[in-house]
Amino acid sequence: MALFKTSNPALGSKAFQDAASSAGALDVANRMTLNGTVNRTGILLICAFATAAYTWRTFTQTHDPSDVSGLLMLGVFGGFITAMVTIFKQSWAPITAPIYALLEGLFLGGISAFFDLRYPGIAVQAVGLTFGVLLTMLVVYSTGLIRVTNKLRIGIIAATGGIALFYLLQMILGFFHIQFVTINGAGPIGIAFSLLVCAIAALNLVLDFDFIEQGVNYGAPKYMEWYGAFGIMVTLVWLYLEILRLLSKMRSRN
Repeated sequence: MALFKTSNPALGSKAFQDAASSAGALDVANRMTLNGTVNRTGILLICAFATAAYTWRTFTQTHDPSDVSGLLMLGVFGGFITAMVTIFKQSWAPITAPIYALLEGLFLGGISAFFDLRYPGIAVQAVGLTFGVLLTMLVVYSTGLIRVTNKLRIGIIAATGGIALFYLLQMILGFFHIQFVTINGAGPIGIAFSLLVCAIAALNLVLDFDFIEQGVNYGAPKYMEWYGAFGIMVTLVWLYLEILRLLSKMRSRN
């Protein structure tokens, strides 16, 4: 993924600048707005919830992973491909962003059902905490409690990049049966690591809000509302998965 000036590859001031410059002068009705982006985000969430509910219901009827394994793979790889297309073809976002949300819902519904079977109620808790964090960070940003400075932006980008590299290294070493037991375990270090990752994911939301606001200020075209909503979805999916992982570690200690 191409990084611009935010740790979320979908959102960056360059993305909005390019869209605005290519569109030229637009009248007010054809420009990106905050309300429009919020509405598009709501639509994407509904799409994700719809397919997540389908995968969840399919698994809970039989508790057989093979019944949803194909849907999970479709969600993972289809979502990744769609995300790449959206990032490099921003004008396609009104079509590709809903498709991305639908595909991610397939994956999230299945993985949530797996976790919930082992730890009853964990999925509801993770959803609640994710939206709680979203609202909290929105309030924090809108009230100016956290100001997005260059130092903060660089710090979050560096931390996010470090986590991405660690996960990539962990995946590669996993093929050689080398595991980071302490970090992935339910001990104090493992829980502390998950808390740190959740905090960084939450801070990414602040950067997302800031860059969406910049898009509005740049006078980006209307389709960038879908692109901005897509960027928020990317962060929310990551945040939800990290919260789910954190809760599973804490529940396994009981």
